[in-house]
This record gives sequence, structure tokens and C-alpha cells, in this order.
Amino acid sequence: MKTSYTAMFVMSATLQRRAAISAFQHACGSAVSRISARTIASTSKVLLSAEGGGGRSSAAVADKDLLSKTDGKTQKQKKPAAILDTNPPKGTRDFYPADMRLRTWLFSRWRSVASLYGFSEYDAPVLESESLYTRKAGEEVTQQLYNFVDKGDRSVALRPEMTPSLARMVMAKKGGLNLPLKWYSIPQCWRYERMTRGRRREHYQWNMDVWGVEGIEAEAELLSAMVTFFRDVGLTSEDVGIKVNSRGVIGEVLTELGVPEEKFAATCVLVDKLEKVPIDAIQGDLEELGLEKSTIEQLTTVLTNKSIESISAVLPSDSNAVRELSQLFKLCEAYGIADWIQFDASVVRGLAYYTGVVFEAFDRRGVLRAIAGGGRYDKLLETFGGDPTPAAGFGFGDAVIVELLKERNVLPSFEGSGFDTVVFAMSEDLYGVAVEVASKLRGEGQTVDLILEQKKTKWVFRHASRNEARYCVIVAGNEYENGEVSVKDLSVGEQKVVKIDALGDWAKEVSES
Repeated sequence: MKTSYTAMFVMSATLQRRAAISAFQHACGSAVSRISARTIASTSKVLLSAEGGGGRSSAAVADKDLLSKTDGKTQKQKKPAAILDTNPPKGTRDFYPADMRLRTWLFSRWRSVASLYGFSEYDAPVLESESLYTRKAGEEVTQQLYNFVDKGDRSVALRPEMTPSLARMVMAKKGGLNLPLKWYSIPQCWRYERMTRGRRREHYQWNMDVWGVEGIEAEAELLSAMVTFFRDVGLTSEDVGIKVNSRGVIGEVLTELGVPEEKFAATCVLVDKLEKVPIDAIQGDLEELGLEKSTIEQLTTVLTNKSIESISAVLPSDSNAVRELSQLFKLCEAYGIADWIQFDASVVRGLAYYTGVVFEAFDRRGVLRAIAGGGRYDKLLETFGGDPTPAAGFGFGDAVIVELLKERNVLPSFEGSGFDTVVFAMSEDLYGVAVEVASKLRGEGQTVDLILEQKKTKWVFRHASRNEARYCVIVAGNEYENGEVSVKDLSVGEQKVVKIDALGDWAKEVSES
């Protein structure tokens, strides 16, 4: 009995154990099935196999798709990164250091002249409301806008010119500005136009404007400033001339031809286009204005006059335009610029807002397009709903003048950085001394290029020469032990030693020489 009881106990325990193992295997199998449905990394992790009944296998065995995942032929290849286009957008420029030195030089010449004539600098946003430029007179500028609708659903444009921004600023003060005002600016302007030599889709432009002066004295002052700049950069009246005319001349001729005054501005814009296209090309525009082709032909015949005397013969005897032009030429003589100025009735200028004298600087050799231009625009403020305010000004682009200076071989070189001094240490342990020397010289106002890493002496001298440095200060062991440094004058090749404590006096001495 005892034996039977024992056997039954063993049999029961065995059955219980088998039931427990079966339950465990069922639970593990379900868990592993869920795990194997996920993406399993091809590592050596040990996982319960979905088929192994609780046995263990590597991930390589558990993941049946491992071969297809690692097969280079079937694996999805990454697309190569697109190669960067290193060119700036068409019609625009990069300004590398040498280009920036040229631009800085040009801007400094413009600022210097403006200061000589008592003008104050101003600026405005490059982004303006599109409505500031969309006048309805057929001007090219309205078709050349870089314009778009911003995220606030506003129609905006990159400025194509600065004068409308100036008008907006004057209006914003609501009579709070003391007139006359003489302001200048050097804005970047944008126009989507056909590119030629000296014409890009972005350019910088020197603007000088006089507001609040009704008389021709404003134009004379502006013309004198323009000539002063030309002289300052090495040009003469044999290189550059300035053609002068008056919208008043055109207005008086159009009156004689029976054209109503409200069509004067649009007619002037069309006449300005005749320099670029034949008269047949603007036939549709003429018809839209209600003008006969014969009217424009008669007008262009009058505009071939090249002297005030000849234009006087075809205008009324009491012509206000002739009187103003005669007075302007007398003032140009007083300024000493008469040899730069010439009358040319064909000069119209393409902006509709001009109302009086207009002028245009040109290359006397005829190689380049107009260098600068401007005139009187007394009614501009009225077109924006403001009060009539007399105003005159000019715009002077950077691209054409640089081309002209190159043509005449009077553009300075800007290849070198023009440091006063290059400082370098002959050994690494003397670099701290070189820093002290550079700091001392900078404290005296010198421009100093400190060599920041170990270089051979030959490289340093080449670097100094390439950047047109005046001096090279060498911190070497032997001299430093005596409290000295070597200073080489690169213009003459002479070298001398200078006490470190006396470097301030040396810097003052060479700055005065």
C-alpha cells in the first residue's frame, strides 16, 4: 500500500510538472511570436524562438528576412546630395574681400563728396509696398519689379529706386521736417531687366536730393557735386560729359502740337524709349494715348537740337524752359564746371515724375551706357496724396562707374588688404610675446595682422607682400632676450631692431611719415 501510494504521488507530480511546462511553453511561444513580428536588429541578442518551444536562438536565425536586408543589391540606396550651385542668382554679385574693398572705397568717395556739400545720410527698407512704384505711365520700372505677396497677404516689392521711399519718409513727417533738406543715401536697388555691361539686376546707387528749393540753384548744386566726384576719382571733362535738357521744352513743344497736358508724362516715357527701339515698336502705345505717329516724329525732330540757341528758335519767345536752362548754364560757369555740361534736347529720362530740368552723365567715347541721371520732380509728393513740394535729385549707379574707371585705367588696385603691420613669432613659445606686440600696435591705431599659427619665415614675408603690408615685426629668440623685436620696412627692404617698450613711439613716428 505504501508503495502504491508513493507511485501515485510520483505520477501525480510528473503530470503536474508536464502541465506546467506545457503552459510555460505556450506562453513563451505567444510572446515570441509578437516579438518576431517586429523589426529585429541583426545583432547577437538571444531571443526566444517562435518555433523553438522555449529554446533559444540568435537573431540571425529568428529574422528570416535578414539576408534580404543586408544584400547590397536589393538594399535601397541613399540618393546622393544635390551638388550646390556656387553661382549667386543671375544678375547678382558676391563680394569677396577685394570686391568689398573696392565697394568701400567707392562709397567713401560718394560720402566724402556729399559731406563736402552739406548733405545728410538717410536710409529706408529694401522691402517696400508695391503700390509705391506702380504708377500708370508706362514706365519700364513697373514691369521690372521683384514683387510678391507676403505671408500677411500684402503686395510688396524690392525697391527698384530710392526716390519714392524718400517721398514716403517726407510725407510721414507731415510737415515736421525743416526745409530745405539736403539728403543722400547709398541703397541697393533691384530691377529684373536685361543685363548688359554695367547693368545688373541689383546695384548700389548714390542718391543726392534737395527738397524745398524751387529755383534752378538746386540742380546747379547737384551737378557740381557730381562733377566733384568725377574729378575726385581721376576723370576729366574729356572722359565724361553731362547732357542737360528740360521737360519744360518737351511740354512747350507738345502744347504747340496740340497734345493735352495730362498726356505729357506718358509721352515723355515713350520718347525716352526711342533710344532703344524704332518708332514703329511703340505704335500701339501711341494709339492708346491718342497720339498720331506724325506728332511724335515732329517732336523727335525738335529734340535733335543741341544748343539752347537752336531750341529757342522753335519755342515761344517767352519760353520759361529756355529761361531756366540759360540760368542753369550761367550757374555752371560760376561753379567752374561749364566744360562738363552740354545742352541736348533728346535727353528726356524714362521716369514719369520728372517735371523740369533733366540731366544725364555719359561716357564721351560712347562705350558705356548712361553713368548717372536725375532732374526735378516737383509733383511726386502729389501723386501719393501729399502737398506739392519742389524737389530735385540724381541717382548714380556703382556698376557703370567702375567699368568706366577700368576703361580709363584710373581704378586703384584692391587686391591687397593693406595692413599696416604683420606680426609673427619665430617659435611657439614666443607667441604670447607676439600677441602683446600686436596689441600694443593696435592700441596705437595700427591695423595689424597677427599670424595665428606657426609658419615659415618665407611664407610670412610672401603673405605680407601679397596683402601690401607696410611693415613686418618679427619676434625672435635672440632679440627678445634683449627686450627687442625686428621690424622690416617692406617698401624699401630695410630691417632694424626696436625696443618692445618703444613700439608705441615707433608706431606714432611711422604714422606721421
